[in-house]
Amino acid sequence: MTLALAAAAFAQDLGVPLSWREFTNNRSHAELISISEAAIDTILPQLNVASGDFAGIGYWQAGNVWSAMANEDFRAGTTKYKAQVVDQLNNVFGLWAHYDQFGFNDDAMWWATAAYYGFRAYGDTNLLSHAEDVWTHVNTFVIPAGASSISTKNFGFSATCEGKSMAGGVFWRTDAGDDNVNSVTTGLFITLSAYLAEVTGDAKYTNAAIASANWIRRLNLNSDPIVLDTVHALDCSRTPTTWLFTYNTGKYLEGLEVLYDVTKDTQWRDLAVSIGNAGMKSTAWAGSNGVCTEGASPDSNNDGVGFKAIWVRAIDEAYNRVAKRGDNEAYRILLHSYVDVQLNALLELAANGTSYSSAWAGPPQGFTTWGQLASLDVFVAALHAA
Repeated sequence: MTLALAAAAFAQDLGVPLSWREFTNNRSHAELISISEAAIDTILPQLNVASGDFAGIGYWQAGNVWSAMANEDFRAGTTKYKAQVVDQLNNVFGLWAHYDQFGFNDDAMWWATAAYYGFRAYGDTNLLSHAEDVWTHVNTFVIPAGASSISTKNFGFSATCEGKSMAGGVFWRTDAGDDNVNSVTTGLFITLSAYLAEVTGDAKYTNAAIASANWIRRLNLNSDPIVLDTVHALDCSRTPTTWLFTYNTGKYLEGLEVLYDVTKDTQWRDLAVSIGNAGMKSTAWAGSNGVCTEGASPDSNNDGVGFKAIWVRAIDEAYNRVAKRGDNEAYRILLHSYVDVQLNALLELAANGTSYSSAWAGPPQGFTTWGQLASLDVFVAALHAA
């Protein structure tokens, strides 16, 4: 499978589909910074400073507001949001051990990744320590090679599913009886591990990222390749193969891009290209015009609203790393064009002043916290990738 995917990475068509809606942009960098900051400033009145949450969205989604704010400063080369980001990431870490409010390992890692982005943007080593603390905590829910039990679960399970090793899979919940091993939790662990490997040089993080990257590749990747959702450790049953969500593919893509820069192993770069290309052109969450339709919910919040923000953040990370390497111009242009499609849709079809609908294809509507959340990563991505 590794060789097949590597071959596909070079053989595939990385061209921009001509059916995509408005895949260029002529706005200045200064204008894009202004748009991005205005979108962040529009969501900030929803902040509860005691809890670090935002009215109208859930805990995991709130963590991603802080990620967008840290990344805005990082991409723009500013420190406008430093005081708020650092204060709230420290505050919430103090409220919930390992950032774990509800017993979900993915929740903990959404916040830990925000802490890493904060460290990257501002150099605050307390935030790096928070990210490392969560990694250590979640690592106790990772399946080791050959294992049929782990200390944090009260049941035994098969070391293989479908004849393939379960090593590197990460359990979704801390509940001792819950057997869900899913891609978003594993993808978050890959990404967090790879970032920590990049900044510390510690091989334990690199090895963890590789093991978990191999779990998704072995067990939870379809032929497109798009990342699937969940494998149940107890009986190896699966969620339906039609459960295709942007954030599963997005976290894997982001982790692979960082892992390649850490290891210089071209299998990860080639797999990232295949997955990024497939995800940007997937009909699972977009029509022929390329505008992402997932989570479009004008009347109520849903998780899918947050999913597509994660996906665009991965595209942003991929773009910046590919551009820095200078090793795949066709792919760089495709990533750039995809961000432009989403940017132009938001600004032209979904904008109501400085607030944005979660339905990126429109129509505009009054402010909702979830719609605003979904827009933030698009505007951050536009700072370099548009």
